[in-house]
Amino acid sequence: MPLPLVALFLTAFGIGTAEFVIAGLLPEVSTDLGVSIPTAGFLITAYAIGVAVGGPIVTLLTARFSRKATILALVAAFTIGQALCALAPTYPLLMAARLLVSVGHGAFFGVAAIVATRLVPPEKAGSAVAMLLAGITVANILGVPGGTAIGNMFGWRATFWAVGLLGLAWFLATGILLPA
Repeated sequence: MPLPLVALFLTAFGIGTAEFVIAGLLPEVSTDLGVSIPTAGFLITAYAIGVAVGGPIVTLLTARFSRKATILALVAAFTIGQALCALAPTYPLLMAARLLVSVGHGAFFGVAAIVATRLVPPEKAGSAVAMLLAGITVANILGVPGGTAIGNMFGWRATFWAVGLLGLAWFLATGILLPA
C-alpha cells in the first residue's frame, strides 16, 4: 500500500473521529456551554448539513487548484477548526467552528477519492477508495471511543485539541508523502 494512501487513510480517520465524537461529549458540552443536551445535539445535525451542502460547493470552488494543494488546504482548515472548537467559549461559536470543519470534510472525501485512485494501478482503484473510506470505519471503532474517553477524563475541549494535534501531524504527513 503506497504511503500517500496511508496518509489519506489517517486523515479520513481524523475527520471521521471529529464528525462522530461529539455524540459522546454532548452531556459535557451541554453543561459547560449552558444549553440542553437536545440543543447540543444540533451540533451533529449542523455538521451533517455542512457536509451535504458545503462539501459540494467547496469542491466546485477548488476544482481549478491542484489536488494536493486542495487536500492540504482542507486538512489545514480541519486542524484550525479543531482548535476553534476547543477554544469556543459559547455554543454559537462552537457551532460555527463545527460548520467550518464540516464543509472541508465533504470536499476532502471527493478530492481524496480521486487522488487515491491515481496512487495505484487502475485495477486497484476500488481498493484504494475502500482504504480511504476505511478511515471512517476505524474512526467509529477506535477514534470515537478514544476521543470520548479523553473528553471524559480531561474535559470535552481536550478531545478537540487531541484531534487537532493529530490533524497537524496528518497535514505534515500528507504534505510530505502526497505527490504533486
